[in-house]
Amino acid sequence: MSASTAPVLVAGGTGFVGSRLVTALVEQGREVRVMTRHPDRYRGPGTPVHGDVSDPATLDGPLDGCAAAYYLVHSLGHDDFETRDARAAQTFGTRAARAGLEQLVYLGGLGRDGDDLSAHLRSRREVESLLGAGGVPVTVLRAGIVVGHGGISWEITRQLVEHLPAMVTPRWVRTRTQPIAVADVVRYLVGVLGHPDAVGRVFEIGGPDVLEYAEMLGRVAAVEGRRLPILPVPLLTPGLSSRWLALVTDVDVRAGRNLVDSMVNEVVVTDTSVRDVVPFQPMTYDDAVRMALMERAAAR
Repeated sequence: MSASTAPVLVAGGTGFVGSRLVTALVEQGREVRVMTRHPDRYRGPGTPVHGDVSDPATLDGPLDGCAAAYYLVHSLGHDDFETRDARAAQTFGTRAARAGLEQLVYLGGLGRDGDDLSAHLRSRREVESLLGAGGVPVTVLRAGIVVGHGGISWEITRQLVEHLPAMVTPRWVRTRTQPIAVADVVRYLVGVLGHPDAVGRVFEIGGPDVLEYAEMLGRVAAVEGRRLPILPVPLLTPGLSSRWLALVTDVDVRAGRNLVDSMVNEVVVTDTSVRDVVPFQPMTYDDAVRMALMERAAAR
């Protein structure tokens, strides 16, 4: 069986990005295995297979016969997410090598290596290296804020805009980021699969707009026809920010805190080489917002 016809495993295939990726791969005619701890509950496209990244013995079956696998797993909702994610990534990479895979694809996080990265972004970097420890080449796509219905970062943004008449905000609202639509993330993920110029490389992906968080909030308000005065307060620490988020959003407190801690780090694309491998024009932030809002309306 050639690499182009061999099954593709998606670990994390039931999540925000993974579920969309599975659909896109199936639509392209790929045989997709969706790894989940509860295959009996799965109702989406592809073939559900039982597997748990925290249980090495469950990984050999899902990986057997695959040429490539996507790794879209994280433990942000746990206090010890760094330890959990490191252990899981090393296990998955080792088992993938044993199964003879030719490529792993991982969605990581933007941020300059020389910066004082948050625990969340440091963990993403560690996972990149641990996945490849077994010897399988890893293709890494590093992204910042991913905009789409159901994404944690997007839900924080949307709910802050919709729940507050005005915002007293921490200084991280002036941090620059380069958001990207989830549909474009999926397009990149599909595009690097089996691509000879992508195997073993790290790419940075983002939309065309570089925005401060305050600008992102303002644009969402404008798209929704709302007015959102913003008053930055320098002494509002990340710890207080996470408690504040818990009061005005329904985002998981631990996951929200870990994401807020990362908002002090600028996450902007500095290397555009991915455009040579997967050439297309990503959608603007405003268009990504409109699409996310339409998806939410359709799901209600």
